[in-house]
Amino acid sequence: MQRKNLLLILLIFGTAFWGISFSVTKLAMGAESPSTFLFYRFLLATLVLTIVFWKYVVKINASDIKVGAMLAVPLFLGIHLQTLGIKHTHASQCAFIAGMTVVIVPMLKLLFYRKAVPSKIWMAAIIALSGLFVISVNGQLKISTGDLYTLTGAFAFAIYLIVVEKQASLRNLVPTIVPMFATCALLTFGLATTDNKANWLPEAHTFWMGIAFCALFSTAYMYSVSNIAQKYISAERVAVIYLFEPIFGAVAAFFILDENLSWRLVLGGGLIFLATIISEVNFKRKVNSSIA
Repeated sequence: MQRKNLLLILLIFGTAFWGISFSVTKLAMGAESPSTFLFYRFLLATLVLTIVFWKYVVKINASDIKVGAMLAVPLFLGIHLQTLGIKHTHASQCAFIAGMTVVIVPMLKLLFYRKAVPSKIWMAAIIALSGLFVISVNGQLKISTGDLYTLTGAFAFAIYLIVVEKQASLRNLVPTIVPMFATCALLTFGLATTDNKANWLPEAHTFWMGIAFCALFSTAYMYSVSNIAQKYISAERVAVIYLFEPIFGAVAAFFILDENLSWRLVLGGGLIFLATIISEVNFKRKVNSSIA
């Protein structure tokens, strides 16, 4: 099997881990504090990635630490806010709303960098917002707290992706990965120390199993594979592969948490998924290929 095809398969496995992590996180936290859950998740991921990227860690410099810390801020906010979202709403719902990041990115680029946004992005944004309305807005025309947390987290992730894209054009980001997650661990530790409900040693085995899964698979594994894969696979193809995440998230929530796949979730999630595809597909290339 060619290396490129192998990496494609590994990436798809990674999106499954990401999708499943919504349900695993909700099950693991239970009544526990999200701050301690995230602290242990980032701490374990940092330790594992220190081993994986050891040859970069021993050569780390102040610039690597500075960039890693800068990337950590929006990443921390994104994961923290979406973890709060999972705490207050359905995991399957969070997975689809989190997928709006792909649509939010070009909108923020227009706002901050004045980059022209293709008409397909405006179409995708309208469709995605329609899907969000179907999923989240109840009969009293109010969005739930959990959905609001998740949507705000999607904006934070979008900012993180934009900053990563800018820094990646200037330097090799692999040496910044460990400092980035170490900073996330420090931030969540500080957050946990101010949380009166924080339980540092939960007795539930599901809590520690959730930590292990999220740290090893949806964090350490996926970030390692994606960094290696993008040497051989275009960003466009990788983005399309990421579209599997909300699907895996909804399926996992159905089997793990016994969440009901209501018509609102199916319709709204389908609209968000469609919007994400529209935002990623190069229609001009498709048309030119058909003519040729």
